[in-house]
Amino acid sequence: MPVPLATCLVIALVLLAPATTVARPGTSAILQAEAGRGEVTSAPRADAEEPAEGESDEPSAGGEAEAGEVDPRIAPTRVGVKPVYPSLDVYFPEGELDLRLSRLIKRSFFEGQIRYNFFDADISAFLRYRYYGFARSYTVGLFDSIEFENIEELDNDFERTRGGLLLIEWPQTFHRRSFFLFESDRITSSKEEFRFSTNRTNTFIRLGFQVGTPNDERSNAIVGETRAKVERLFTAPRQIGPHGAGFTSALTYASNVLGDFEYVKLEIEGLKRFNLGPNTPLIARVHGGSFFDERVVRDDPDLDLVERLSIPRPDFYRLDGRDNLRGLADARRGTEELHSTVEIFLPWFLDDDRRALGLDWTNFYWVLYGGVGTIGFDKNIYTDWDSYIGDIGFGFEAAVELRGFRVFLSALAAYASENQGGEPEIRLSAKTYR
Repeated sequence: MPVPLATCLVIALVLLAPATTVARPGTSAILQAEAGRGEVTSAPRADAEEPAEGESDEPSAGGEAEAGEVDPRIAPTRVGVKPVYPSLDVYFPEGELDLRLSRLIKRSFFEGQIRYNFFDADISAFLRYRYYGFARSYTVGLFDSIEFENIEELDNDFERTRGGLLLIEWPQTFHRRSFFLFESDRITSSKEEFRFSTNRTNTFIRLGFQVGTPNDERSNAIVGETRAKVERLFTAPRQIGPHGAGFTSALTYASNVLGDFEYVKLEIEGLKRFNLGPNTPLIARVHGGSFFDERVVRDDPDLDLVERLSIPRPDFYRLDGRDNLRGLADARRGTEELHSTVEIFLPWFLDDDRRALGLDWTNFYWVLYGGVGTIGFDKNIYTDWDSYIGDIGFGFEAAVELRGFRVFLSALAAYASENQGGEPEIRLSAKTYR
């Protein structure tokens, strides 16, 4: 079984090697804060606008730190010592683990990431080097990902994607930034029905623009690394952007000159926060995407349309999953997609210290969730009201402390109208900070 062991070894060597550089003020402080959060962001330019007074990018369950208070997620460091910043995400019922190790060395940021699914035996490894300049930041990444079809049925069919990327980010102000991405993927599959995608190269460029917080993983995945995004049940940042709104767009072009696939992909997303009362936000999200200039490369009518187009399977839009309609049980792919979700956070207690189940609970929100969306292969789906699927759910998000770690717990029970009397989808996740 092919496993990206070499990438995992490089991650360990880079992150655990000793370093004795002296901490710098300013940019390094921003980088240390970023490493503590485990998020993929860039330091703003020196002339960038700072957030308005009272704004913060705290996660949903986190309270705001008071003046002079040290954020507990940022590990204290001694001058001359650069620690490793761990970040761990666990997802249920998917049985998936996402471990990230980050380290600062002068103005550079090294990060290793390993994702493993205990049920499907899927494994992915990533190694990133990020350099922060005055006007822009540069990220170089390598990755190796293997996905199995039915490991529980002793099926050895797999798909493997490995490659590299270069991501350049231009922060214009604190809330506005532009992106350029160049990525080349090598795709291998043991499945006969996927023979068009086997031993093929997908090379593409992406131009992106973003307005709003730099700490929203879903928006960052649209303009940056899609494969390595952090999946969360609910919107994490409390302050979205100017006037409580954010917007992200990306245009992707895959060329058959440097690769084997050819398509044009447009993806957009909008965010808006509404205040229903003190500490009671409503966060609405709208996401849409469309493919242009895709070609039919296989005329076999017995094959699913996903296997007949000049688009790699991982690049199709999805309507199911944690980032889309949470209650949808079946996998839905397509070239045209539109969905909207609403999350209402109802505080039970905030900035408190309650002891229960052996944990110290500091913040707790009840969450009401609703969504609607559609997906398909024809642009007529946007006006076909019968194709839309409704989704409702109820859950919670809480912040707890355990042995020096701060853990964000999320849970949601959601039911989609397409399930036709089936059981609701139960999703849980735990995210840790040191």
